[in-house]
Amino acid sequence: MTERSISLAAIRDAETTLRGRIHRTPMLSSRTAARVTGGRLGVTLGAGPSDDGVPRLLVKGEHLQVTGSFKVRGAINRLPALDASERERGVVTASNGNHGQAVAFAGAAVGVPVTVVMPAFAMPAKVDAATGYGATVVLHGSHFGEALAYAQVLRDERGMTLVHAYDDPAVIAGQGTVGLEILADVPNVDVLVVGAGGGGLVSGVASAVKAIRPGCRIVVVEPEASDALGRGVAAGAPVSIVPATIADGLGAAAAGEWTLPIAARLVDRFVVVSEAVIARGVAFALERMKQLLEPAGAAALGAVIAGAVPIDAGATVVCVASGGNVDIGRLPDILALAAEAD
Repeated sequence: MTERSISLAAIRDAETTLRGRIHRTPMLSSRTAARVTGGRLGVTLGAGPSDDGVPRLLVKGEHLQVTGSFKVRGAINRLPALDASERERGVVTASNGNHGQAVAFAGAAVGVPVTVVMPAFAMPAKVDAATGYGATVVLHGSHFGEALAYAQVLRDERGMTLVHAYDDPAVIAGQGTVGLEILADVPNVDVLVVGAGGGGLVSGVASAVKAIRPGCRIVVVEPEASDALGRGVAAGAPVSIVPATIADGLGAAAAGEWTLPIAARLVDRFVVVSEAVIARGVAFALERMKQLLEPAGAAALGAVIAGAVPIDAGATVVCVASGGNVDIGRLPDILALAAEAD
């Protein structure tokens, strides 16, 4: 496994690049107590320190970010690095939706033509959002891996620059700015829980957090049938899978050459959860916090409230709510599935 790393300096540079171009997303909490019994974790959501030995749980609201997810951070950090010739030829990317929207938004901001390849099942709202930002959207393949392969074909045929959804150091550094903001708001964070597909978000966040607060535990949450990052770390090399999950934003076909070694070095625990647990995260956020998360954005929260993440008494826990681009038409089915986790 080739050694890879993202420096704290690169993440701080990305923070400068992003300043004024994105939202400074909030740290969310609720005064409502959610006590889960039967041997599972009891969680108190609150802004103040725990005084009863129960973990303090906070949520980083990246679902409130520009374009509806954290992905815009990496996209805006990547595109300004293009030279004049690359800008003229344009960029191509593959995405299940959120990254495509983000690159389309960033391309419009800097005047770079964008082509986004999405799988045929891509959520219509995400397709519409990317086209609304001016991108050309091509539907190809049955999953992210097939969309990426076709994006690489277009890159070679047309001389475009490929902006990878997660396996690019500038993209990873951009995502790492989420970690800087978390530490600014919650400097005593003990456990940071992040949903992962290909691992761009957790690689960036862990690179920032471990550099400043090395004792913080980084926990990755993956869907049972879409655990490409955890499988790759266990095998010591990328493992190709056919992802299958309601959390389309976590549906990577393999870990990346950058993200795999970073995750192997910095992630403390990998947790896989059922579709029902992910759906429960959506339901909990909606019912208790009045926040609408997409399944990928709710995976970390779902895992914590289900007791799938071991947490010491009194610990300060932050879950990253990575996106909010949910298909409203699917919401009743998601909420029905959530009942299976109770």
